Amino acid sequence: MKDIRENTEENNEQLEGRNAVIEALRAGRPVDRIFIQDGLHDGPLQTIRREASKRDVIVKYSDKESLDRMSITGKHQGVIARVAAYSYSTVEDILKTAADKGEAPFIFLLDGIEDPHNLGAIIRTACQAGAHGVIIPKNRAVQLTATVARTSSGALDFIKVAKVTNIGRCIDELKERGLWFACAEMDGELMYSSDLTGALGLVIGNEGKGVSRLVSEKCDLHVRIPMSGPLDSLNASVAAGILAYEAVRQRLDKAGTIG
Repeated sequence: MKDIRENTEENNEQLEGRNAVIEALRAGRPVDRIFIQDGLHDGPLQTIRREASKRDVIVKYSDKESLDRMSITGKHQGVIARVAAYSYSTVEDILKTAADKGEAPFIFLLDGIEDPHNLGAIIRTACQAGAHGVIIPKNRAVQLTATVARTSSGALDFIKVAKVTNIGRCIDELKERGLWFACAEMDGELMYSSDLTGALGLVIGNEGKGVSRLVSEKCDLHVRIPMSGPLDSLNASVAAGILAYEAVRQRLDKAGTIG
């Protein structure tokens, strides 16, 4: 069985025990995921599974030894939940923010960012660049942990973050709402030659693997940051900041407010 130990410093509030987890779900707290001990099927755990399914919360199964290692209290009763440091918004909330401001949507979509410091830095950059929101996947990516909140340095109070099941499907749906998508890729068009104005989704990939093939194929633009040093890539949050502010520059130039 795979070891599911995680650094509690980089995670959210941890709830242990059946009643605590049931109450959190029923209270509508932003639960990111629940770990349940394999082989347990009693009434309270069935209730947890049912409530988690209603709220589209990820449930993972593991052996007792792994849960014991995760446990802080030593009294997990076969279930541990991780609760997000901040509540999530929806994609509709992000689009409404843009509409309320009378602006074309400007959204960051993050395809598998795993480092909480990178996510926090990107959220802060998105906020300062005037983006209307950030979209992250619910699987195989860091969520809104306490470390993310600290690294964002208060930005989570001012920008919406939505969590979706599938980034590719989200892109398809947003295309129907008039958005175009540009992803950061090493062999793309030089960013200065790409049109990053208008209703834009800026796609940033995983720290090591970059943008996944399926997501890349859905993007309209593939944008390259010029680099002349000996290294083959930039940190994900740095790349996000460079592309974001090239988009800002182009938008200000188009509006005639610079030059």
